[in-house]
Amino acid sequence: MKRHLIIATAAAAALVAGGTVTAVAVSADGSGTRSGAPVSAAHDTAPAGSGTAHVQDGSSSIRMQDDDANGQEDRREARAAKVSAPDAAAAALKAVPGTVSGLDLDVDRAGLVWEADVLGKDGKWHEVTLDAGNARVLNQRIDHDDDDDADERAALRNAHTDAASAARTAAPHGTVTSVDLDDDRGKAVWEVETLAKDGKEHKLVVDPQSAKLSAVPAQADDDNDGADD
Repeated sequence: MKRHLIIATAAAAALVAGGTVTAVAVSADGSGTRSGAPVSAAHDTAPAGSGTAHVQDGSSSIRMQDDDANGQEDRREARAAKVSAPDAAAAALKAVPGTVSGLDLDVDRAGLVWEADVLGKDGKWHEVTLDAGNARVLNQRIDHDDDDDADERAALRNAHTDAASAARTAAPHGTVTSVDLDDDRGKAVWEVETLAKDGKEHKLVVDPQSAKLSAVPAQADDDNDGADD
């Protein structure tokens, strides 16, 4: 199950000591929560597990606009990213020890970022936003929306293959742009999206137990299309 929250962070102007950074987390339906975190410098962080978003640097080192007018956005993102999916997973786990359940290369107001979903050792779901240029943590917050997702928790606990390993398995098919533990197929699988050098996108699945790689059937591409011909 994907929890794509768009994390918008506002850095304090001129990094004035004692200023306040306000982070806004907007869900897919447009709702959002807002929390202010006072910081004394750009690299200050909130205490681990505090539940308050904290900002180290509000902007990615790779500045891009979220514009898919010519249909080339995915290709531009894949070419511009300097941090691989496995490296993004490792960086997310340094920020929040636990298990990565999803990774997504995307453009938001911060620029080009990796958005990582982590089930922390504290038992809470965490959203970690990482600079796609250097893996620096740009934003971190606790996601309370899926605290009761017992099926996904169980799938993560039972998996022998993690998100980083799934990404490495799929990497020969192109640049990995997304990894997600999909438990909506009757059996949990790692769903991986890659972009080949020729611009073709491949959707693959990796078995969490055997690490076996296979292609996603064409009719299964759309998560909401369960009644195909």
